[in-house]
Amino acid sequence: MPLPINIDDLLHGKAVEWERLEFKQGWNPLDTLHTLCAFANDFHNLGGGYVVVGVAEKHGQPVLPPVGLQPNQLDAIQKEILNLGHSALQPSYHPIVAPYVVAGQTVLVISAPGGQTRPYKAKLGLGKDNKEYGYFIRKGSSTVRAKGADETELLSLAATVPFDDRLNQRANVEDLSCELMRDFLKEVGSDLAPHARKMPLVELGRQMNVVGGSKELAFPLNVGLLFFNPEPHRFFPATQIDVVWFPDGAGGDKFTEKEFRGPLPRILRESLDYIRRNYISETVIKHHDRAEATRVENFPYPAIEEAVVNAIYHRGYDVREPVEVRISRDELIVVSYPGPDRSVRLKDLRAGKAISRRYRNRRIGEFLKELEFTEGRSTGIPKIIRAMKENGSPLAEFEFDEDHSYFMVRLPVQPEAPQVALAADGSKPESRPEWKPESADEWRSRPAWKPVWDSKSIQYRIMVAISSKPLARSEISDALGHKSISGAAKQALADLLTAGLIEQTIPEKPNSRLQKYRLAQK
Repeated sequence: MPLPINIDDLLHGKAVEWERLEFKQGWNPLDTLHTLCAFANDFHNLGGGYVVVGVAEKHGQPVLPPVGLQPNQLDAIQKEILNLGHSALQPSYHPIVAPYVVAGQTVLVISAPGGQTRPYKAKLGLGKDNKEYGYFIRKGSSTVRAKGADETELLSLAATVPFDDRLNQRANVEDLSCELMRDFLKEVGSDLAPHARKMPLVELGRQMNVVGGSKELAFPLNVGLLFFNPEPHRFFPATQIDVVWFPDGAGGDKFTEKEFRGPLPRILRESLDYIRRNYISETVIKHHDRAEATRVENFPYPAIEEAVVNAIYHRGYDVREPVEVRISRDELIVVSYPGPDRSVRLKDLRAGKAISRRYRNRRIGEFLKELEFTEGRSTGIPKIIRAMKENGSPLAEFEFDEDHSYFMVRLPVQPEAPQVALAADGSKPESRPEWKPESADEWRSRPAWKPVWDSKSIQYRIMVAISSKPLARSEISDALGHKSISGAAKQALADLLTAGLIEQTIPEKPNSRLQKYRLAQK
């Protein structure tokens, strides 16, 4: 594949610094291996470097015109580089190789970006019995073996790169969606949003810190692909949420499964909305000793939301296992892989006092916090415990094994709430006819969101805001005191529309930029 760099600029040092370049007159496998290892370690975070084979050097400068390579050498060298990446580098590392013609001679340019799983070590010799490895780094224009303090610093440097903050060298910057990035900036009220439409993709990606690498060889970060690619499962298999309904219990023969794939914010919203609409029911309990009734849910929605968001936040995206929500009549279980960091103890977790000392996905947490999905301060578990207590439900259960290979949250059903009624016949929830209540009592028994007139609820505040005149989304967010329409406000609008309590002024064009919301006749 051609490299995104002009070969003349490369040879004359116009595109990259000289310490990121190494010229070799001929093919020397061991010497090249050590240089590739050094560029992969990217000790000074310069973005890796280039090895140009077929060009002699003098005092670090290329000697032109180049010596070149014989055409029949190119295929053999490229195969040897591929083999060295497998057998002589740990962990495996594969640079990008491309032939170029310069002044009538063929040269081979090896692009070696900083690796995403550093530190790398290379064999000290290529003999059959040689099994000794060493770490290599760049110092100036030379490749040297890292020892002592340099080796210690290299190891500590590598330990600070979480998976979601690493470059993805299997993807291109073009795999990021400008539209998704701009929508995110607008939703969170970023000052960058007004300028984003005029910015080139790479510049916008760097501003949002989802693009890394050198200026001439940029790559998306994993977090960028997870949030701003329409199909992140292409890069991270099993990046999805599976909601499974067992009408006869987990041991029964019937079950209904629905998969949610796409960018992380989308699958979170869609799966949570699906669970809320189809599997949450509310019961009104009247008391003889007081006028106020108690409302309880079979599974409190805030606890479900925290459990699912926590699973998306902390799961391993290098593990080919989806987040799974298993629902039956007596429990709701959320399972993710792997388990929490080893600094977390199960005893503390069950007491709601566990605080992780290390985060698997710090960048994912940052974006989820911007979208108001999480606070990112180890508050998820205490919120689940509190939501279950306030709902009168049994205690939530948390579980992981000694190897921390999985994490499970179990929410037992509220004893006084009815079991999930929808889809009890095993039919797919999305295939059922639209439910239309015929009385107030029937409406209150609806197994989905129902208005609870708490003056602090976002639904109540929205209805108050539009009670005098129709308002657009931006005007509603202003009335709520938000910079932009938040995820919670979007969900509240959807709830109120579904409940028939508000309506759109242009219902035939739901996505019109002139769309406003007003109180419905109901």
